[in-house]
Amino acid sequence: MTSHSSRRHLIIPFAITLLFIGATLSGCSSGAPAATITRTATHADATSQAAVAMPDLYSAEVASRILERGGNAVDASIAAVFTLAVTYPEAGNIGGGGFMLLRMDNTSEFLDYRETAPAAAFETMFLDENDEVIPKASLSGHRAAGVPGTVAGMWAAHQKHGSIPWSELLAEPIRLATEGFEVHQTLADSYRGALKLHTDGTNMKAHFGDQMPETLVQPELAATLTRISNHGPADFYSGKTAELLVAEMARGNGIITLEDLAAYKVAWRQPLIERWREYTVHTAPPPSSGGIALVQLLRMKDLLETQFGDAAHNSPRYVHLIAEIEKRVFADRAEYLGDPDFVTIPTQRLLNAEYLAKRSADISATSISSTPDIKPGLEPHDTTHFSVLDRWGNAVANTYTINFGFGNGVVVGGAGFLLNNEMDDFSTKPGVPNIFGVVGNTANSIQPNKRMLSSMAPTLLLKDDQVVTVVGTPGGSTIFTSVFQTLINIIDFDMSAQNAVSVARFHHQLIPKDVITMSLPLPITTQEALRAQGYIVKPNPWGPFGDVQLITRHTGQLDAASDGRRRGESRILLGH
Repeated sequence: MTSHSSRRHLIIPFAITLLFIGATLSGCSSGAPAATITRTATHADATSQAAVAMPDLYSAEVASRILERGGNAVDASIAAVFTLAVTYPEAGNIGGGGFMLLRMDNTSEFLDYRETAPAAAFETMFLDENDEVIPKASLSGHRAAGVPGTVAGMWAAHQKHGSIPWSELLAEPIRLATEGFEVHQTLADSYRGALKLHTDGTNMKAHFGDQMPETLVQPELAATLTRISNHGPADFYSGKTAELLVAEMARGNGIITLEDLAAYKVAWRQPLIERWREYTVHTAPPPSSGGIALVQLLRMKDLLETQFGDAAHNSPRYVHLIAEIEKRVFADRAEYLGDPDFVTIPTQRLLNAEYLAKRSADISATSISSTPDIKPGLEPHDTTHFSVLDRWGNAVANTYTINFGFGNGVVVGGAGFLLNNEMDDFSTKPGVPNIFGVVGNTANSIQPNKRMLSSMAPTLLLKDDQVVTVVGTPGGSTIFTSVFQTLINIIDFDMSAQNAVSVARFHHQLIPKDVITMSLPLPITTQEALRAQGYIVKPNPWGPFGDVQLITRHTGQLDAASDGRRRGESRILLGH
């Protein structure tokens, strides 16, 4: 049997995909995936290729099967979302929400199915009588949950772009929940870590046990998915699943009500579309900070071209200059960004060429700027991601989340799914960092029905109106810095997809002062030089960050890769 760790990039002809997937899924019924078949083609027309880059084996199998059947990128994405709800419980979800960036029939759209604050939420709900943040209050337990949006989001995408019946897209997820799947070691390890956070007031341990079993069977989740298959979002937002969710809230002093669920709405927004070099970047608008931050990073790097010079990848000068840019981006993020339905976002001012030139002007190639001096520049006034590209050139970059690994640690009794702890993505108190160490201001304060600010950055890169790159990642505050570095890796350093997602990444977010964290170790010489310059260089406290899922096109051929840090799998499907 091929080990999970080697399943990274498969090239599979469409003609054998159905036979292969059917055999593999049949083999998974006992929880053990079948051996992988790899095929290579030398002459494939670009229009006959499709690709997926997924967080795990099961979502890659299911999405590939949908594409083989003639489904489009949205069909494959919906099937993947519900599969991940079963096989990726630490992040894949129906108890959370997220963003889907779509390119369908040469038109880009942005589907916002982010969670919202319940109607009973209020700005100081996580502060004590002394106006201090209550430890873990916004992270663990029932009150940490926002109103979930995933089911409504997938239904909205299907209503607009689906070509395969809804119930058929949920068939394999239901089977995997009913019959079970083999638990990957990374899932078992992350579960043990989550148990240390989620203790009092949570029921995750009672539901899953002291440790993840070798084969995870989830009959309650299977029943929930069956109801959603039969009744669509009506079950989740006003039917039996809604009643089970509200009953769970009552057991733990939660505040989500039937009225909150019934009132939830997705939002179709205009994607952020900006020129960068010869490309058009299509990415996430607010309430995500990821798109604005990504474009700022790309443009400021170009403005500092002279200072970068011939700096090698991950060399001391390269890392230092990127860190200086990131400081300024995070300062702007903290001050100006939030839910555009509640606050005015100065998007074009933040992306204005003169503004970015001014922000870049005081960056030195040799000295570290003082962190307290990095202010907002304008005048006052475990998440998961996957990428899909179908044979017609339609693309989906989907990033969605229950926030921290295993959400708030609360499983909805009788329904079998975890809830999110997205309330921590609000500014629980201006200037106080959240779980990822990111500070915010009043633009991201808690208000009823408001969407919390995100760093998610599902992104498409187009050239001559053709999608050439589909990319995104989980990782909290490291999301847009990881997407940025991945794009630079493939464009400026001409890396293959696998190298671009696998090399060491680094991150600086203004606070803590002068701290650069690494997803994998930077070269020792780079670390030593940065420390000599005055930086603190250390591994990321949460372990290797990001799980980049990348599809890109080189000379008409697709190249796809899943981040080697976790258990993802990418596949290129070749036509007849």
